[in-house]
Amino acid sequence: MTPPGEEAKGPGTRVGLFSTTHWSVVLAAGQQESPQATEATEKLCRTYWYPLYVYVRRRGCGPEDAEDLTQEFFARFLANKSVVAAHPNRGKSRWFLLTSLQHFLDNEWDRARAGKRGGAQPVLSLQALGAEERYQRERTDSLTPEKAFERRWAVLLLERVMEGLRQEAEAEAKGRKFEALATFLWGDSGSSSYAETGERLGMSEGAVKVVVHRLRHRYEERLRAEIAETVATPEEIEEEIRDLFAAFD
Repeated sequence: MTPPGEEAKGPGTRVGLFSTTHWSVVLAAGQQESPQATEATEKLCRTYWYPLYVYVRRRGCGPEDAEDLTQEFFARFLANKSVVAAHPNRGKSRWFLLTSLQHFLDNEWDRARAGKRGGAQPVLSLQALGAEERYQRERTDSLTPEKAFERRWAVLLLERVMEGLRQEAEAEAKGRKFEALATFLWGDSGSSSYAETGERLGMSEGAVKVVVHRLRHRYEERLRAEIAETVATPEEIEEEIRDLFAAFD
């Protein structure tokens, strides 16, 4: 990882690119209406709904209420984008969304529940997305709502990085090689050595090590690029990386 304070070199992390990253476009939605800002805001909601749903469930809501409250929050978030520009804690999208949700739950809980089912068309159908089934597979009982949210956000971000790498490999017809080598991304695989993996892939042990090194580098690039889409400045990337892995402590 690039030491804190140094400029990140991965795609989407250079200072000049922060005017067009995903979160910066969402922030711009509070200043002017545009199809790009609306699309970016909707994408933000569709991408990160699940960590917020987990937070609502850990706050003590049952499945039905959690679905309704999460959907209502996003509906209001999309309808009142001006709050994005005015919010004092808007640097990181995850904290902006969480603090906005906390404010919504603290101030609009009863009103939102009273008007549930039958109001405006929901932004997301959490039932169709299997929100509760997914939640039941999680081990969050020992976590605070905030910690559960952070861990889910971190897992989701890492999943997006891996999926991006997988799609890159498949586009180059290297999907099988990627699946075999992905286990080495976080260190030597306990179940398969470089030599054994090379034998299965028709590669030498040295060639496997070279490809794994390149894969780790590309993983770091994609991780930084993914984080860059959720913060307002490049200086926040290193802090987010530290927070990302601290979420698993």
